[in-house]
Amino acid sequence: MVWTGTWVAERLGVELIGGEELPALLGLALRRNPKRAHLLVSSVLGKHVPQRPSVVYGSGLGLGVRVRELLGDEEAARSVVLGYAETATALGHAVADGLGLAPYLHSTRRPVAGVAPAGGFEESHSHATSHLLLPEDPELLAGGGPLVLVDDEFSTGNTVLNTIRDLHARYPRERYVVVALVDMRSTADLGRLDAFAEEIGARVDLISAAAGTVRLPDGVLEKGRALVARHETAHAAPVAPGGKPAPVRVTLGWPEGLPDGGRHGFTPEHREHLEEVLPALAARIEEALEDGRGGSGSGRVLVLGFEELMYAPLRLAGALEDTGHDVHYSTTTRSPVLAVDDPGYAIRTRLVFPAHDDPADGPGERYAYNVAGAGFDTVVLVVDSAADTPELHAPDGLLAQLAAHVTRVVLAVVPAYEPAVTLSTPGATSSTPAVTSPAPAAASSTLTVSDSEAPERSSMLPEPLRGPAFSSYAPEEVGWLLQDLSDVELEAPTEEREEAIQGGGAHYAESLPVEYQPSARYQELFHSALESSAARMARAVGTVTETVLAELPLRRGRHGRDLQGRGPVLVSLARAGTPVGVLMRRWAKARHGLDLPHYAVSIVRGRGIDANALRWLAAHHDPVDVVFVDGWTGKGAITRELAEAIKEFENAEGISGFDPEIAVLADPGSCVRTYGTREDFLIPSACLNSTVSGLISRTVLRSDLVGPHDFHGAKFYRELAGSDVSGAFLDAVTARFDEVAETVEVDVKELLAADRTPTWEGWAAVERISEEYGIHDVNLVKPGVGETTRVLLRRVPWKILAKRGADADLAHVRLLAEQRGVPVEIVDELPYNCVGLIHPQYTRGATGADGKAVVSQ
Repeated sequence: MVWTGTWVAERLGVELIGGEELPALLGLALRRNPKRAHLLVSSVLGKHVPQRPSVVYGSGLGLGVRVRELLGDEEAARSVVLGYAETATALGHAVADGLGLAPYLHSTRRPVAGVAPAGGFEESHSHATSHLLLPEDPELLAGGGPLVLVDDEFSTGNTVLNTIRDLHARYPRERYVVVALVDMRSTADLGRLDAFAEEIGARVDLISAAAGTVRLPDGVLEKGRALVARHETAHAAPVAPGGKPAPVRVTLGWPEGLPDGGRHGFTPEHREHLEEVLPALAARIEEALEDGRGGSGSGRVLVLGFEELMYAPLRLAGALEDTGHDVHYSTTTRSPVLAVDDPGYAIRTRLVFPAHDDPADGPGERYAYNVAGAGFDTVVLVVDSAADTPELHAPDGLLAQLAAHVTRVVLAVVPAYEPAVTLSTPGATSSTPAVTSPAPAAASSTLTVSDSEAPERSSMLPEPLRGPAFSSYAPEEVGWLLQDLSDVELEAPTEEREEAIQGGGAHYAESLPVEYQPSARYQELFHSALESSAARMARAVGTVTETVLAELPLRRGRHGRDLQGRGPVLVSLARAGTPVGVLMRRWAKARHGLDLPHYAVSIVRGRGIDANALRWLAAHHDPVDVVFVDGWTGKGAITRELAEAIKEFENAEGISGFDPEIAVLADPGSCVRTYGTREDFLIPSACLNSTVSGLISRTVLRSDLVGPHDFHGAKFYRELAGSDVSGAFLDAVTARFDEVAETVEVDVKELLAADRTPTWEGWAAVERISEEYGIHDVNLVKPGVGETTRVLLRRVPWKILAKRGADADLAHVRLLAEQRGVPVEIVDELPYNCVGLIHPQYTRGATGADGKAVVSQ
């Protein structure tokens, strides 16, 4: 038998190292992924590769029996099993079945109105990373018995550690058991689990069916990308040819009150009920298969499940197999993988179809692998009622796709389970609906909602946008709590924008400036500045990150939260804060092994922070853990804006815990307590616009584009990919982390011992300059290197004030000023290295020969 990993191994030099059983359990495929090009494809999971249901179920059942033997019957009876969406939902169910009396819950990416999360975490290597835990029973995870975590593959351990860290802070316990089909940790990762267990003071065991590792040669990621690009072709969705019969719909008679799976919890009583009714449910499918054709008329049958809905289809497939049918089982998925029709490749064919889940986490493609051309005569598609939508039945939908490749399609719909749950905060009355995150009092995140529509609004919000679909950043680097306005024409000439803004006819956030395209000379200056300041940047990144980590327990203590456990949640203010947030996340990962969640949100001067983004954050994380991040402070306007917006949000929503303190790389205006430095130095990411910020525009807030239940918007400038230096900027700074580590340690000790109370020195200077230069509007005075650069790139500048002797940090400012014909005035006793001034008397009363406006002076 040909190993289904030879095609990738021969072309990339990838080696599967382990016992003889590994090649039978794992194949290799390729996917578009900025961190890992190869994909381990399980042959016994029932996700990408159709397999006998007895093999799939037996694999998980056997692991559950081993867990019971490890724990003993008494502890096994006290345990709770947690599986991971989407690939391991059925595997986790089977492990729970093997344990015997353990309740089961799996994570989900489908929010449910009115059900507060009992936890959440990030799966950093995945293409869709945010997981929710939504148990119907608030006490399901609150017991002290062992927690058994089940995933198909244990590689770096990041997902499991993220989960345990989040849950241990809420529901501390003494023992965890990690279960996986394969343990594929590298040598470098082998000790992480033990170290983590010691850190949290709990025992953590690992059980797997097989162990090994993948040896990757140098340059495999680049080679993998090139290989995918060479072989990836458009997959047009085939439409069933004329004469194909319509799908046969089967009425299963699924019992009322029996959950379709573990999305909201699946108890031993539910399991017992399913065992009782399973033969009758399968018999109704069997009737449709035979349909007057005799017992052998169905031929080879594939029972095809749907994304997270894996267990019910698996058990139905197993019951059909028990009655003598030739049955295989697999499920659809949202994971995009390259298909290559070669015996030595794990994904031979793929069907592509529109998402049909309601609510799906955004439109897009879904996939079914190794179904077409696999010799199946009949496909029994099992979906829940939330997925039985018009998209499923559309001409390019999944049913039509299946009908193009098999003789017959049978559709069985399981009712999507709706949890009967009412969660309320102690002391809440009927006039003040509330949502409480179910957890022990001191460790929980409690959200009291005074607006009865707030839970529904939170559940309506989409998951964060991520690269490469939105931004050039890797998906795990940042999730954008924004909506994509890339197809909307928002750019306006700088002069027109300035006139509208100063004239009161428009807000600066209602349009975008035309993206500045740097000259060759300016690009050279950027790279030179990056090379000279990367170490300085790295030092500031390390200092602010270590300060945040050191002060988070104090913040939690002030709010009565557990002082240990999960790390902070970084929330950068788009867009200047986003590269800084990415770098802080990288520092925490490199120096402490922490995989910090990181999101970008919009804040607009005069209009506050995106309230929907705050609602989403509160629904997925403890607000106390949120640390807002920005690039630098100027006069502190955004600092004040955030404080006012958070206060307004708390009063309106009743959701407390968000700290308006901003952590910044540079605080020359002395406006915040948490910073990397108070020097006004050149931050290279301020030199450019989108091409150093993941190709994302400034954020947009306009009533005709952003509704009451929408995130603020932004554009993804895909067309500027050839000029993108976002990755180069991040990598240049990251490469200097090690050399500044000792210096950072000293800096942080000094900072934590110092008086960091903001003096607002910058604000006083701005007020003085505004009056001295006859501007009389502090909003038109932009202090600091970063803000001055913004003036030159986006606004109509009047003049630049430069501090005497600050030439080293102002080369790019002088070049931009020269290009735009803006005078630079040398000034003594300036608290910043430079200040950009926008003249208040900008009009379009005078125009030049080209029709462009002239600035009045």
